[in-house]
Amino acid sequence: MSSPYRVVVGSWQGRLSLILLLIMAAISLFTISSYPLDYGPRIWNNPSYWAEYPKAVPPEWASSDTSFPHTILRLDKQVYLDERLAIYEARLWYDSQEHPSGIVVKIGEIRFQSAPPIIEVVVKRPDAVDISLATLSPGGPRPGETPPYTRYADQPLRIFPASSRSVQTIVAQKLSEAYGVEISEEDVSQRLEDYIFSRPGGDGRTEPLWGEYVFRLLLYRQDAADSVGEAEIVLAGTAYGLMGTDTLGRDLAQGLLFGFPVSLSIGLLAAGVTTFIGTSLGLLSGYLGGRADHLIQRAADVVANIPLLPILILLAYTFRPGLLFIILLLTLFSWPGLTIIVRSMVIQIRNSPLAEAAKSIGAGDFRIIARHIAPNVAPYVLGQMILSIPSAILAEAGLSFLGLGDPQIPSWGGILEQAFRTGAIFVGYWWWVVPPGLLIALTSITFILLALSLEPVMSPRLASRPRKGSWVSG
Repeated sequence: MSSPYRVVVGSWQGRLSLILLLIMAAISLFTISSYPLDYGPRIWNNPSYWAEYPKAVPPEWASSDTSFPHTILRLDKQVYLDERLAIYEARLWYDSQEHPSGIVVKIGEIRFQSAPPIIEVVVKRPDAVDISLATLSPGGPRPGETPPYTRYADQPLRIFPASSRSVQTIVAQKLSEAYGVEISEEDVSQRLEDYIFSRPGGDGRTEPLWGEYVFRLLLYRQDAADSVGEAEIVLAGTAYGLMGTDTLGRDLAQGLLFGFPVSLSIGLLAAGVTTFIGTSLGLLSGYLGGRADHLIQRAADVVANIPLLPILILLAYTFRPGLLFIILLLTLFSWPGLTIIVRSMVIQIRNSPLAEAAKSIGAGDFRIIARHIAPNVAPYVLGQMILSIPSAILAEAGLSFLGLGDPQIPSWGGILEQAFRTGAIFVGYWWWVVPPGLLIALTSITFILLALSLEPVMSPRLASRPRKGSWVSG
């Protein structure tokens, strides 16, 4: 009989499954080496980390040519300086049909010697209308603090003009005066970015105002040594990255990447432990017989007849499990089927001439099981282990989809659950729903194809049948 490897590579199912497995393994290794181990709680589940990212936008490859790209402008070009005022600016040439989906002003590492400076961020439009986006002054010296005083060094200050009532008032007043139309603050509050990058028309309509936009930071200093270390204008795009973003602005490509090692680890660990337990108990039950056989089989009957999904939901809801607890749950309720089948195979093998000959020369029970019985059931056990991997992956995805997975770790099922919970499928956010579903299906199909390619090994009678598109070496 050919080796398992030669049988696998001798069929198109085996070759395809091996290629897919190598790709998944490479992606998993890349993800583990590129992302921190605490990626879930520190980054994925941290809303402040994603505050500057566009919200619920499609991938760049699926967007139209008129979309606005995600843009970060650094206000680091000094255009004016004296003892009391320093001006920094950045320029943007705007020629898109779509306006930014959000504006964020980010300022960090403010240093001053005595009194805190006053900082203003303004934008000058192509029509010469100046709009103030933010005005701030950091807190003064604290008791016991010595100069130079530093503010927002560890975490930059983020300002969202769209949520500022004063900015809405300024935009409404200045555009109303410049174009002679009545613009209400309520209209501006609902689409501030649209009004900043457009010229208003009648009946609330706008059209893009193309040209050069100049963003300036004005630092009114009390001391010549006062400075701002970081200043950026983040213009959120209408498309982002390879897989788009969700409603929190999270990059879905990162979540999908992190799902590869999570899903593979769950599948491999749960399948491996389940196979070890089921095979070991099946070997002992079939070979020893008597009370041991009776006890193991009754335990298998009880566990096999427990409704798995309701029990998993109850335990997961009660304990709010982590990743290891989910693997433990899947293991505890998945071993009986393999135990029962392996037992029936062992009963047929234990009375074979080879096993009887080993007994006659004084071989111990463990040696007989390890040398003469286990190798005969190994091909079937291998196939069952491979088939149980997608079952474990689907079970974890199902628990996560129900909101009962590990909330600290991004997984494909968890991404689907968040998408359905926020109504993504009803508002057309397909990039949030389709990719994780396809990855779950693709991973399951990969292991199913691998198991199908091993059929001649699991059932030697199939090896003698010629298979189209495959070869079998003698």
